[in-house]
Amino acid sequence: MWYEASTDVQTVCSKVREKQAQRLSFPNSGGPALNHISHLRSACVSRRSVLGLEVSCFTYAEALGFVSEMASLPLGQTIISFLNANNANIMLDDAQYREILARQIILPDGIGVDIASTLVYGDKFPANLNGTDFVPALLTYIDRPRRIGLIGGLPDVVEKAAANFKRHAPWHDFVIVSDGYFEDADSGKVVERIEALKLDVLLVGLGSPKQEKWVDAHIRTEHARLVLGVGALFDFIGKAVPRAPRFLRRMRLEWMFRLLIEPKRLWRRYILGNPRFILRSLRQAFIVRILGRRHLDGSNIFR
Repeated sequence: MWYEASTDVQTVCSKVREKQAQRLSFPNSGGPALNHISHLRSACVSRRSVLGLEVSCFTYAEALGFVSEMASLPLGQTIISFLNANNANIMLDDAQYREILARQIILPDGIGVDIASTLVYGDKFPANLNGTDFVPALLTYIDRPRRIGLIGGLPDVVEKAAANFKRHAPWHDFVIVSDGYFEDADSGKVVERIEALKLDVLLVGLGSPKQEKWVDAHIRTEHARLVLGVGALFDFIGKAVPRAPRFLRRMRLEWMFRLLIEPKRLWRRYILGNPRFILRSLRQAFIVRILGRRHLDGSNIFR
């Protein structure tokens, strides 16, 4: 396979279809309700609070079915982000970022949020839906041809990523909207290109919190039915950055591998950030034990 993911995406998608995973649908509410993210969020099977932010609680099959369905809706827009320990820390220090995430559908990414879930709810999330594995799986699962735009990465990296995506899912049309190094003043030109391309799906890899803030500020409903903030995905897909060996990913230690290969860039995120996240999660668990779960949606108490 062109890209060695932690999950064999062909097998996952085959199993999902064999089991005819339930695809979530919405009643005819006259159209406008589909434009509200609260309506989309209500379709989630369940959600769990991680440091005050609601994270969708899906199995892999449910997530693939749900997100694929969102891409096929004739109206509205679904914006999806992934929550890991690092951007959970960021959101507690950045109120604007947290407010933006609260308007999106959030999927769990990594061992950190599983630890937080276990501390409060007694169990980890049903699936690790990290974008590096989930997005390739989703592209395989969506079998109807879609026009997919890419924003992010260095110019040569995003070009290689688009080519590898095309080899992975040749029935889709992958279009480079822009690399990730445009100036803020050029955002209007990037949006104009998005409008001209008539996209179905938009993948934005500018890193957190920049990508979520940029999407919130510039992307409108008519630009794409499905928008995903994908972080460093293009670096992995374009082979600019190696992934951890499979055995480390199975042990949930990919973060350690990333730290070893990029220590100068990532040491604060992992050496300082991981303990900080765990302490905040322990505080959340303690508060819930003492005060009850009604306090789960208050981010101020988790800082």
